[in-house]
Amino acid sequence: MSLNTYINKILKNESGFESNRVQQLEPLSFYIFNKILKGETANLNFICTHNSRRSQFGQIWLQMAAAYYNVELAKAYSGGTAETAFNPRAVAALQRAGFAVKKGIGVNPKYEISSDPHKLSVVSFSKKFDHRGNPKKDFCAVMTCSEADEACPVIFGADVRVKLLYEDPKSADGTDYEVNTYDERCFQIATEMFHVMKQVFTKLQKIK
Repeated sequence: MSLNTYINKILKNESGFESNRVQQLEPLSFYIFNKILKGETANLNFICTHNSRRSQFGQIWLQMAAAYYNVELAKAYSGGTAETAFNPRAVAALQRAGFAVKKGIGVNPKYEISSDPHKLSVVSFSKKFDHRGNPKKDFCAVMTCSEADEACPVIFGADVRVKLLYEDPKSADGTDYEVNTYDERCFQIATEMFHVMKQVFTKLQKIK
């Protein structure tokens, strides 16, 4: 599947949220919009336990959605409470979605996730949420798993903390449902990040 085809599928699905999920997404779009309104960059740090699956999906899809809507002042990062590796099953799900992927070397390789249609290039690897490459202040901490949320009662330097929990696709590892589970989580997070950025884009258009 091409990435453009995948994005069109996302946009068709975007209106299918339950009302409570829309409410959970609102603080994220509100934060991004208000930062941009002040002429500042909205820095978002997606955090889960191992920075191997859900937080990586969040970072990549938020950045993809920002590129799609030409919202330049939104910058996504990710991290974990521990450093492991970007799980290859999650990487494969992004490839099936249409991203080009170049893999580095080592036990925690760096992956270049790119998209020609929208000029996106993200270097992804597992790291702790306070890694030197991540923002240290003036950012939104997006908690994507309950374990990380409970392990980190305080995220120092964060302007705001948003709880946006997702089920871990790891539960399907080694089963017949593995590919479907990773694809479902990838698509869910993609759809929600596009929803967030569409809300931001719409609000920005109204004030032009």
